[in-house]
Amino acid sequence: MKVYLVNMINAFILILLGLWGYWGSETPSLTALIPVLGGIMLLLFVKGVRSGNRAIAHFAVTLTLVLLIGLIKPLSGAFGRADNGAIVRVAIMMVSCAVAMGYFIRSFINVRKERLKIKD
Repeated sequence: MKVYLVNMINAFILILLGLWGYWGSETPSLTALIPVLGGIMLLLFVKGVRSGNRAIAHFAVTLTLVLLIGLIKPLSGAFGRADNGAIVRVAIMMVSCAVAMGYFIRSFINVRKERLKIKD
């Protein structure tokens, strides 16, 4: 699968599950919208990632990493509240970000290998 498609899927997962978490909460917090905003930003990067813009791809992978790390606290909070719905939502978002990170890294490695082949 192409890295821009994985980025787009990750963005939609972050948006949809983030909105579900916000609207489904008895006491919604604005911080629950952080994954939504991150997903929107990742959607804005899709065109650049698709066209092979290295700077945009690096911004997207960095944002994905920041979101992955930022979801650790909500996951621990969900475990503390024993909120199974929140645990599942946040875990899915984390897995999605981790998979997207893997695709980005693999893509960067492949591009690097291709550049080295061209030089030889």
